Amino acid sequence: MKASGQSAQLTSMSYEPLTPTAYLDRAASCHGDRVAVVDGLNEWTYEQLHQRSAQLAGALAQLSSGRPVAVLAPNSHVLLESHFGVPWSGSPLVALNTRLSASEIAYMLGHSEAAVLIYDSTHAEVVEQVRAQMSISPILVQADDGQHGDYEQMLSAASPVRRTPTDELSLLSVNYTSGTTGKPKGVMYSHRGAYLQALAMVGHTGLSPSAVYLWTLPMFHCNGWCFPWAVTAAAATHVCLRKVDPSEVWQLIRRHGVTHLNGAPTVLSMLAYAAEADAIEGTPVRVATGGAPPSPAILRRMAELGFDVTHLYGLTETYGPAAICDWRPEWDALDLESRAKIKARQGVANMISCEIRVLADDGTDVLSDGLSTGEIALRGNNVMLGYLHDLKGTEAAAPDGWFRTGDLGVRHPDGYIELRDRSKDVIISGGENIASVEVEQVIMEHSAVLEVAVIAVPDPQWGEVAAAYVALKPGREATAEDIIDHVRANIARFKAPKHVIFGDLPKTSTGKTQKYLLRERAWHDRQKHIQ
Repeated sequence: MKASGQSAQLTSMSYEPLTPTAYLDRAASCHGDRVAVVDGLNEWTYEQLHQRSAQLAGALAQLSSGRPVAVLAPNSHVLLESHFGVPWSGSPLVALNTRLSASEIAYMLGHSEAAVLIYDSTHAEVVEQVRAQMSISPILVQADDGQHGDYEQMLSAASPVRRTPTDELSLLSVNYTSGTTGKPKGVMYSHRGAYLQALAMVGHTGLSPSAVYLWTLPMFHCNGWCFPWAVTAAAATHVCLRKVDPSEVWQLIRRHGVTHLNGAPTVLSMLAYAAEADAIEGTPVRVATGGAPPSPAILRRMAELGFDVTHLYGLTETYGPAAICDWRPEWDALDLESRAKIKARQGVANMISCEIRVLADDGTDVLSDGLSTGEIALRGNNVMLGYLHDLKGTEAAAPDGWFRTGDLGVRHPDGYIELRDRSKDVIISGGENIASVEVEQVIMEHSAVLEVAVIAVPDPQWGEVAAAYVALKPGREATAEDIIDHVRANIARFKAPKHVIFGDLPKTSTGKTQKYLLRERAWHDRQKHIQ
């Protein structure tokens, strides 16, 4: 039934396009004097964060003319301000992975057609390499860790601007994938999707004005799972962390009374076994983790130290966490091993997601028996607009309106999903995605290599690491160090294999490498940890 008596005036009264930048408007209006950001020795209130972000928007409006603005910076006030100032300028934000090589960054800048690159002074050297590789370089703006440099001068000279979208489905940001089938894909986020995803994160993690959020999760990763906007929506405090050092993390937890943090399982391991680790008194620190299931030993240790761990699941294409392992009170009575097994599940759809489906090959839903395997499929408000400049890739990813994740899993009788395997060969190491095909392509460029297969193997520190199985050309020689050094010289160092094994590769009758046999060979009788 349609509403009767509508008019343009009433429509304007009852509808406002959703945008996550509105959360800063409210925080500045309602909690303007609260501390919004702590970055080293610098602090800003929400009123000041609002003013600085608007000045950033004013400066960028003159420089970018609506074209994308890229930012290469650690978790800092600069990157946080960019999550508001760049959209307010009318430009999409492209937050770049600070661990990438110059060639990878140059590709993303070119592909996104970025007009401006704001970069932290610690990345000045790689930016010079990027500029040398690009025929047309974006306008460069350097920032440092204090209150000086090009960035601060640009802000001080700018008049505030605050442009909001007329279409909530317009482009807010572009986040690049790890490039599983070649070059990285630019995943497009909308204002509406980010607004709702941030709201879901507030609800699921219990953020409030009294919360203090420590940035252990990279802010460039899926726009920090939308937490730049979520923490701001709650008018909580952002505590910036430029590098995850367990000693510094523990110091900041105690100094600022941190209540929330997110991160890969490796962050949990670092905290759990750091020399400074000591039990936190009072309310547990809430931790959201994804990338690998938390082990019973880590869960036990984190609980002893005063951390409450929640497991999440998502992809770049879903604004970060699309599923959450919602904890049920009746599970508290279970033994640790049983609780850990449940926490290893990916869980159920978050509060703004549509239903998560597990599809058989014929497109029907598998049985909810915890045994029948299918592909995880998603749709809803927190699924991407599509891939930038790649309509075919977008259509292939969602052939029937459901986004195919490439992850294989089961649905338990209680409705919770659990991953069993990956159809995409992505290695998740320390929370970072490594595309095996990308590493294979680089290794194949080595003059002594005949063929190669790269797989993920379990690692106690990183969750997973890359292992390369290499067959050499007849009469040629190479050492493991040669292969690793070759990879590090061509792509980001963290993507290099930690293990190199020489020998023939197992093949099918059609000549396809049988990676599952390599996994069995590498892992022996150890159970796979798939997440």
